[in-house]
Amino acid sequence: MPRKLILIRHAKSAWDDPSADDHDRVLNDRGRESATAIGRWLAGKGHVPDQVLSSDSARTRETVERVLAELPTEPDVSFLRGLYLPEPQTMLQALRQATGQTVALVAHNPGTAIFAESIVEAAPDHPRFFDYPTAGTLVAEFDTNDWSLVDRGMGRVVDFVVPRDLIG
Repeated sequence: MPRKLILIRHAKSAWDDPSADDHDRVLNDRGRESATAIGRWLAGKGHVPDQVLSSDSARTRETVERVLAELPTEPDVSFLRGLYLPEPQTMLQALRQATGQTVALVAHNPGTAIFAESIVEAAPDHPRFFDYPTAGTLVAEFDTNDWSLVDRGMGRVVDFVVPRDLIG
């Protein structure tokens, strides 16, 4: 049975406290609305993860919380320090260790954008794919039943959406 990746960049974060540590920044109101919209969209499309691998930053934690609140089932969730501002290779290594059938990977740019472009065989026809804005979400399928065999260029794009597609 094929594996499915849901690759989410964290939703828009607040910058109202310039002295705040980057790791501790939370979502702003628009980010909260966007994360909820992405969760609803995933549920509506039937893209429901059974495992989530996420950065441990405050903004990714909050993104995950809001997305999952809209889903019909609760997946296994792991918050990993190694996914905070990760290199694309780090994201690939995390995915190769996944155990779920459908895995959501939640992280940051620029790594998410670079990883998204490298993991699929062909980019989706969407004007925002290459800059991968906040809460941008890719759904890709892989013709394997073992995440450890996944490599660059193997994913087939199923869906790609950004919050503006959903809430304007």
